[in-house]
Amino acid sequence: MPTQNPEPAGHAPWVQGRHGGARHMASPNFGPRPAQACVDLIVVHSISLPPGEYGSQAVQDLFMNRLDWDAHPYFQSIRGLEVSAHFFIERDGTLWQFVDCDQRAWHAGASSYRGRSQCNDDSVGIELEGLEGETFEPGQYRALAALCADLARRYPIAHIAGHEHIAPGRKADPGAGFDWPRLQQALAWDARFFPDGVLPIQG
Repeated sequence: MPTQNPEPAGHAPWVQGRHGGARHMASPNFGPRPAQACVDLIVVHSISLPPGEYGSQAVQDLFMNRLDWDAHPYFQSIRGLEVSAHFFIERDGTLWQFVDCDQRAWHAGASSYRGRSQCNDDSVGIELEGLEGETFEPGQYRALAALCADLARRYPIAHIAGHEHIAPGRKADPGAGFDWPRLQQALAWDARFFPDGVLPIQG
């Protein structure tokens, strides 16, 4: 497991893999990372339950295995699903953490990126409350950029990608409405951290 690095003054501290600036709910859907896993990938997702509806707490309930499957017709299509992400960012920027980042969350599924498969093994999954293809809120970008920066202070982050990039053809989130250049500008990270084609071509 990565060793804990001291946090610069003014930044939310880490307690092992728990972020000090998040609201915490401990999902049962996680497991150990493989031995010698190098946590160098951030995966950005989008989710809303039911799709396009916000603030229902249904996402939290899904990650905690307590979603009422009969509460909405859409829920029948995901009935029994056991998933999680490390983090969830609501529309107003509120940050939730469900899985310790030193552990393996169940967010990526069948996936491959930067020459490695099974991206759950060595990635941190961040869900944005939103609908794939639609836009996201300023507060979400601020919270996401701050979280990515904090993750890079603790883990050797070298890549950030969308679910669509690690599972092309199977997943399409966060989709065309996600502003990758905005995130890159906020982070001031080099283009090599980002997937091909998501940033403007430099002249």
